[in-house]
Amino acid sequence: MQTPLTLATVCLVLFGCGAGAHAQPPALSAQDAWIRATPGSDVAAAYLTLHNGGTQTLVVVGVRSPRAEMAMIHETQVVNGQARMEPREPLSVRAGETLRFAPGGLHIMLHGLTKALAPGEQVPLVLLLKGGASLAVTARVRALGSD
Repeated sequence: MQTPLTLATVCLVLFGCGAGAHAQPPALSAQDAWIRATPGSDVAAAYLTLHNGGTQTLVVVGVRSPRAEMAMIHETQVVNGQARMEPREPLSVRAGETLRFAPGGLHIMLHGLTKALAPGEQVPLVLLLKGGASLAVTARVRALGSD
């Protein structure tokens, strides 16, 4: 049989643990996610700003979207006057670092779009992190030329 003191102690321990167990905000955050609409094409580029507000380097190992057969992080580089895309996975984001994905630089390539993207539409993206975590992002589609 439990005594009232024992039951009270158990309740205090449980409530005390619950009060301190607040969910930690995600260390990696994304802002200003957008996609350039490309009429007549089954590929598109997505851009955003990533910030690691944590104390450890985070590694993005992949990207996926239900709106594309394949998604990858690329970086545009100009070599001998020729622009070309290079894969950038895995992509490390150091503690406190902000990475801007923008035209002519880092971007997410969406290949095999399931249907054409319309301006104003919202497209879900999921950044996959080393260790199994993920970050869900919603990108708004902008009309071609509205960068």
